[in-house]
Amino acid sequence: MTELVEKLYSTSDLSDSELKQLIETDDADTAEILRKRADEVRRRYYGTKVFLRGLIEISSYCKNDCLYCGIRRSNKDADRYRLDREQIMQCAEAGYELGFRTFVMQGGEDSYFTDDVMCGIISELREKYPDCAITLSLGERSSESYRRMKEAGADRYLLRHEAADSELYRSLHPAEMSLEHRKKCLFELKGLGYQVGAGFMVGAPNQTTENLISDLRFLQELQPHMIGIGPFVPHHCTPFADEKGGTL
Repeated sequence: MTELVEKLYSTSDLSDSELKQLIETDDADTAEILRKRADEVRRRYYGTKVFLRGLIEISSYCKNDCLYCGIRRSNKDADRYRLDREQIMQCAEAGYELGFRTFVMQGGEDSYFTDDVMCGIISELREKYPDCAITLSLGERSSESYRRMKEAGADRYLLRHEAADSELYRSLHPAEMSLEHRKKCLFELKGLGYQVGAGFMVGAPNQTTENLISDLRFLQELQPHMIGIGPFVPHHCTPFADEKGGTL
């Protein structure tokens, strides 16, 4: 197992069977060696700095019905809210005074935030805070929407692919959503010049080691600028309420 860790460290790649061995091992010594090597890579690129982002949760409304998500449209008990332009600017002003230099506007796929609305907000933020990065996490939108928001001043876009295996993706999302379209959005965002973030859940219902390997292979193909990997946490108002949460 140590040899696999060193091979991964030196080549940044392993075969599927080797990845499976490494993911499934419960050997504490191997895990510690892997942690140390990962820390070395982190320090090589980022040193010991801590990067803070100012998240502005702009809406809890969402048109989608993802089976794992607490703000899914079928959840009638969700506490819904929506920030207006003035409230968003107030959040940015407070964040800037606290030292934040990255603003992340994040929310469900809320039809209120049309291209005109979002471009107006982005343009105002860009004009007022030219030294700040503007990041968006607003789900799947049209190519034209992504283009307009980029031209308005957005720098980055976060869109986790959630599951790169089509069967697993279908088990987590409603029928009207597709993995193919999500992947298309991610590649379009890269093509438009965004710094792109993707990522996936660990411990999702019915997820296998092979599914995780599919996620890693997709990220190798996409080469995103940011990767978010987080545990599946069951929400009490979803069909997965009784599932066990994932671990990292």
